[in-house]
Amino acid sequence: MIESRIYVGLCDRDSHEQIHDTETYKEALKNICRNHKSPFSLQVIEGGYFHNDGSWVDENTLLITLIGTPQIVVYKIAKEVCTAFHQESVMITSNAVVRFNVHDDPDMLGYKNSGEAGCSVKEKDDWRNSYETFYCNNAF
Repeated sequence: MIESRIYVGLCDRDSHEQIHDTETYKEALKNICRNHKSPFSLQVIEGGYFHNDGSWVDENTLLITLIGTPQIVVYKIAKEVCTAFHQESVMITSNAVVRFNVHDDPDMLGYKNSGEAGCSVKEKDDWRNSYETFYCNNAF
């Protein structure tokens, strides 16, 4: 299963200033994810970014986490966010994750319990991590 994360800075691509309050952006983002029928988690974080013109901006950033969402839907959400938030780009990261329910699989997908409080899971060698910058002018 793939976990995708979309990092969205809240400063406008032209003015390099945040136009709306963070809550307004959060509500817009929730609506975008709902419209794409994609479950999500949302965090507000702080970050910084170099614009294509070389200027640096400190900004509030929204981090959208999507687990199990098809990659094409992730790209559609990213594209819609770019347009709605007037962004130069957003960053998408993807990581393989394991999902389990301890009530259904007490041995955690075949990995044995460590015998201590909590569980022990060993990493799989074939997990791949990646990231990409999604430029808002990209066409599908």
